[in-house]
Amino acid sequence: MMHAPRVRALESRHADLETRIAVEGARPRPDIEALARLKREKLHLKEEMEKLRRAH
Repeated sequence: MMHAPRVRALESRHADLETRIAVEGARPRPDIEALARLKREKLHLKEEMEKLRRAH
């Protein structure tokens, strides 16, 4: 698969964002704006991964 390295890189960033979202969400006073930004970025990565997977 030609896109495999790119998909793996995106999966790694996606996992990192999941961790960052969990850490921020676990804080006593989570930064709502930061959480929203992280979640949007995570969604964008998911969409890009799906697009690459469908292209193959």
